[in-house]
Amino acid sequence: MDAFGDLFRGMRAQGSLFGNSILSPPWALHFVDGAPLTLCTVLGGAGWIVPEHRPPEQLRAGETVIVRGPAPFTFVDEVGTRAEPIACGEHCATPEQGGTRHRLGWNDCDGDAGDGATTLIVGAYPVRGEISRRLLDGLPVVLHVVSGGGTDAVLDHLAAEVATDTPGQQVVLDRLLDWMLVCALREYFDRPGGEPPAWYAAQRDPVVGDALRLLHAEPAAPWTVSSLADRTGVSRSTLAKRFADLVGEPPLTYLTRWRMTLAADLLAEREAATVAEIGRTVGYSDAFAFSAAFKRIRGVSPSRFRRTGTVVPERPTVPPLRPPGTELPVVPAPPPGVRVRS
Repeated sequence: MDAFGDLFRGMRAQGSLFGNSILSPPWALHFVDGAPLTLCTVLGGAGWIVPEHRPPEQLRAGETVIVRGPAPFTFVDEVGTRAEPIACGEHCATPEQGGTRHRLGWNDCDGDAGDGATTLIVGAYPVRGEISRRLLDGLPVVLHVVSGGGTDAVLDHLAAEVATDTPGQQVVLDRLLDWMLVCALREYFDRPGGEPPAWYAAQRDPVVGDALRLLHAEPAAPWTVSSLADRTGVSRSTLAKRFADLVGEPPLTYLTRWRMTLAADLLAEREAATVAEIGRTVGYSDAFAFSAAFKRIRGVSPSRFRRTGTVVPERPTVPPLRPPGTELPVVPAPPPGVRVRS
């Protein structure tokens, strides 16, 4: 497993996380559930993503945006639209017109989209473990991926699957959204002039990339800088400097942080295992040394972390909207200098 793939452990779309909507203007959706990651893909039409305290970004057909929580955000047909949001699962009516013909919730799109309508797929992603939480650290608040890249093939499958009503459809769409998330992140990180997380960019280096793969494949091995250098075919000093330059920290510091991330998930998942057993699993033969390292990195002892660690809900819902009757303020127009792509 490579470093990028490792960080997707515990992240998977499932059933109730879907929102599939045909939206007739004017409309405005306000996402307030604080999901760690929300993926919005426009299959047809267009709209605007408006995060809190950030300029709006236009989203056109074939484009995807990933919004990092927990701050709420709004998706509207036009900047400046005033609309009254609804509760999830209810038909939407706006003050200006008679309403739209959409509901939020699984498979709630019936019929074809009319002129000016927007077809939107939403996936809210839980983050169930400390491993996957590391992925969030490398993401901006809004990650925008335009059409014309690797995500286009996934969009074709999504559009075809949404139009059907066949057994196993939900499972297929779950996996397509997972596929979409991976492709969107890779495309965003690999874009010209991009600023991917240090660990992601370092994977392409022939020396540091090999070192990262070894550390992730064998985290419990008794690694030293010398043994890692031997496996990557360079000198100890070359590896140490190259790794620190590209990743931002020495190899063994990275390894210790990764081991403690693994240990945090194991402490939450394996309730019957002792702290010493968890320590041995991540490469510590001495329980005291493991506890000291864990507290140094995580700020609490393994035992206390196990007792008070954050509990992630097993089955989050589609990001809910504000209750009916709660007015959504007018979304401000783009500030000077923000351009709308044609």
